Parts: sequence; C-alpha cells; structure tokens
Amino acid sequence: MKNSIYICMLASLYIASCKTPEPRRPKKHSVNNFYKEVIAENKKLNALEKNAIEARLKKDTLHRYESSARGFWYTYVNKDTVATQLPVKGDQVTIDYVITDIDGNTIYERQTRDYVVDKEDFVPGLQEGIKLMKKGETVTFVIPSYRAYGVTGDGNRIGINQTIKSTLTLIEIKKLNNEVK
Repeated sequence: MKNSIYICMLASLYIASCKTPEPRRPKKHSVNNFYKEVIAENKKLNALEKNAIEARLKKDTLHRYESSARGFWYTYVNKDTVATQLPVKGDQVTIDYVITDIDGNTIYERQTRDYVVDKEDFVPGLQEGIKLMKKGETVTFVIPSYRAYGVTGDGNRIGINQTIKSTLTLIEIKKLNNEVK
C-alpha cells in the first residue's frame, strides 16, 4: 500500500512537472511618466539656478540688473536714450563681446564678429539680448545655463550647467542689402 501511495505521488509530480511554464508578462513602463519626471527635475534645477543668480545679482550694488521675459538678466553699461532703431530678424549686426563666468573670469577673450539676427547660431540668451540693443550701446548679460549651453556645455571652455556673463557692444546695424540703419 505504501508503494502505491509513493507511485501515485511520483506520477502526480511527473504530470505536474511536464507542464510548460507560462512566461511572465513584462512590466509596463510609461515613457510619458519618464519624460514628466525628467521635466519636473529640470524645472527644480532651473529654479535653483535662477535663485542663486538673483541672490548674486542683489549683492552687486554697482549695477541694476533687469530681468528679461526670455529668462536672462541685463544691465546697461552705455545706454542710448535718443536712438530708436533695434535690430530685427535678418539684419546684420557687428558686435564686440567677451564671455566670462558669473565671477568675471574670462572664458572667451574679447572678439568682434558679424552676426545675422535670428539666422545664425549663437548663444541663445545673447541672440535675444541683441534684439534689445541700439547701435552704440554696451550691455552686460547674465545668462543661466538653460539659456546658454545647458547640460552639454559648448564642448570646449563652457562647462555643463554653467551660468555665463557677457558684456556686448552693438557696433553696427545693417540691412542685408547693405542699407545702413
């Protein structure tokens, strides 16, 4: 009798073990949730950077910085209160500028270049800042990393998530057909 119980148990184990296991269904990961999390984290980092810049600018008692709607700050070194002409998309401007870190340490030496407004690649914050300037004005811009080179840096001297400062002089505004404004 004991043998028959053992045989029945072995037979039932054999039958149960022959069944092929069902694969487990993969866990669903929502791509949308991942992007939402990344965006939320970037917003937190941008807010921290913005607060740090504003705190630093408040300590600068020699200059009065204005906040732009485009996410950077600027102060006039030399302001023209008479001229009214601002550069617009397609105008060629000649600019003289230097790029430093927030502490004033030079990243790129002073250089002069021609730039076609909104038609060439340039520091995004400076692209917007140039459109606020009149011929002959000199403005210092403080540009947070998310309006400059962001999480990649420029691959050369500007680091990852680095706030930059640039003093820029608008020397000339020309139409593309060489008509001087």
